[in-house]
Amino acid sequence: MMRHLKLSASVFPGIIFFSCLLLYLYSTLLPFYTHSPTESHNSLTPSTPAFSPSPPQCNLFHGNWVEDPSHEPIYDETCPFHRNAWNCLKNKRDNMGRINSWRWVPSGCDFPRIDPVGFLGLMRNRRIGFVGDSLNENFLASFLCILRVADAGAKRWKRKGAWRGAYFPKFNVTVAYHRAVLLAKYEWQPKQSAPSDQDGREGIYRVNVDTPADDWVNITDFYDVLIFNTGHWWGPDKFPKEKPLVFYKAGKPLLPLLGMHDGFKVVLKNMVSYIQKKVPSKTLKFWRLQSPRHFYGGDWNQNGSCLFDKPLEESQLDLWFDPRNNGVNKEARQLNLLIEEALQGTDIQLLDLTHLSEFRADAHPSIWLGKKDAVAEWGQDCMHWCLPGVPDTWVDILSEEIRYRLDRRQDFD
Repeated sequence: MMRHLKLSASVFPGIIFFSCLLLYLYSTLLPFYTHSPTESHNSLTPSTPAFSPSPPQCNLFHGNWVEDPSHEPIYDETCPFHRNAWNCLKNKRDNMGRINSWRWVPSGCDFPRIDPVGFLGLMRNRRIGFVGDSLNENFLASFLCILRVADAGAKRWKRKGAWRGAYFPKFNVTVAYHRAVLLAKYEWQPKQSAPSDQDGREGIYRVNVDTPADDWVNITDFYDVLIFNTGHWWGPDKFPKEKPLVFYKAGKPLLPLLGMHDGFKVVLKNMVSYIQKKVPSKTLKFWRLQSPRHFYGGDWNQNGSCLFDKPLEESQLDLWFDPRNNGVNKEARQLNLLIEEALQGTDIQLLDLTHLSEFRADAHPSIWLGKKDAVAEWGQDCMHWCLPGVPDTWVDILSEEIRYRLDRRQDFD
């Protein structure tokens, strides 16, 4: 009995030492094996950067632009998916080198540029759709040119009502844009009254607030990711008093007649409701907030200009965009408030690209539009963006948002 007690006494310190050693090794090595949102796809896409920030920890939408001479675009003017008026390299726009030397740095963190091979690997056998106005087309053109770096065999794709798009055969990925400037269906109805009628109207644009535009009504279950926007057509320059929008629901006009602002809210409410009902819950849904304009000295049809050689300072932004200052570029923040309100309680994610884009007064096509007499006909373009340019940063952010949400989904599966 005493012999057993002595044996236990001699072994016991060894057990204590071994247990302590195991605890130390466990606590030391645990951080290296803790699951992170990026790990689930690393084995599928080895070329994908290991760091993938999660939006709750890193706000990609707020930060500042840092000039970095080593920061260069990954595509050039030869990309076949360019739209001529935005191909600022081909159109010999001044300062393109400096325009693309600015790198977006989110507050408190950094994030990698998109890796086209890794991203297409992540999206293999999937489809991405953009729906909205020409600023979403601007977004798409950047996306296509970036992804083509990973698949030079990309082919033009225009099916399912798409305005334009591409198919990437190496990865079986489709990315396309559906033009629907109001999202809701609208049509021109010329005036039927007698010529003696002096109300000044030439007719109306009838907007069916509860009916999606034909271009996207049949794609709700086709795409795995959808990015919506509307806003740039909601102004008197597109629909003057001689050709106003008149809003209908269930085939009847909404009375009293709605102004542009209230009509926008009603269309938002109905289109968001339609998306929630008709787009499958498994589809990733994003809504891109407004892309700011940078007209200085007047609107687009009042000789407004954007011949700037560097981004705005943060202290200048409110002067340009705060609605209280009543400038020509105030509508972006006004419409954003209505969009954010309409999306509350939905699973549609906000892509708040407004703030980072507000700085970039220097990055529009301006007078370099690729067509003789274009400025005389249309004025300077201080609304769309040069490519390569600011939308490339939009693509970096969107790709991170998609990656993060797909990884989270796999974590819960």
